[in-house]
Amino acid sequence: MTHSQAAPILIIGGAGKTGGRVNALLQAQGLATRPVSRSTTPSFDWARPETWAMALDGVSRAYVTYQPDLAVDGATEAITEFGRLAREKALERVVLLSGRGEPGAQRAEAAMQASGVPWTIVRASWFNQNFSEGYLLDSVLAGEISLPAGAMPEPFVDADDIADVVIAALTDERHANRLYEVTGPRSLTFAQAVSEIATELGRPIRYTQIAPEDFVVTLRAYVPEDIVQLRNVFFTVVLDGRNTQVMRGVEEALGRPPRDFAAYARKTVAAGTWSV
Repeated sequence: MTHSQAAPILIIGGAGKTGGRVNALLQAQGLATRPVSRSTTPSFDWARPETWAMALDGVSRAYVTYQPDLAVDGATEAITEFGRLAREKALERVVLLSGRGEPGAQRAEAAMQASGVPWTIVRASWFNQNFSEGYLLDSVLAGEISLPAGAMPEPFVDADDIADVVIAALTDERHANRLYEVTGPRSLTFAQAVSEIATELGRPIRYTQIAPEDFVVTLRAYVPEDIVQLRNVFFTVVLDGRNTQVMRGVEEALGRPPRDFAAYARKTVAAGTWSV
């Protein structure tokens, strides 16, 4: 048995949208995993660097998701230090989840690439699952979604595709030192995406474009200020047209096309996630 087969694979954010999927898929292949977060033992907290070394002890590879997002201040410095520690611990591969069109995220990617550890970057568009596993779930259930996103389309990507690409990167040497920009097969505006969900559900869901300042005021009643500003950047900067292009990262990594948004909507309806 090789070192990589015997040692667990670290999954930072092991209960997240992609981390949970990656953990389940690796375990289904009979591979040992170590999913970590602030509440696990050992714990892993991006705000507490003293927790990182113990989480990395004895692992062979790592899937890294950064909270709250690689675009925030301090993320590049954190990834730089994590990369140094990963090299010190002799990790065989680090797979980093990143975001499209975010200059801060691209600086963090560069830090990982310069770490001296074999890397794979998975740069993803907006997740389909934000409508079903994220903060928009309640809005879908309520039948009304209000966001500052207008007519600019986004090639929404399925978290299952992201997880499949990550698994390939963690288990196949051919993906070392590669960057995959993963999107869905077509671009949709938010209004069109909501319309497709409504069609599959068989009930109306209203989409309303609101002013960014109104969006910020509404968010402040529910989430901390740093998350308010981060989400505002997503809808006012990242969705400014820079990310409309469909990319071939899923096909490049897996040899198959990405899942379509309509297929995601059908699957989610069948699972009962949006049942009132």
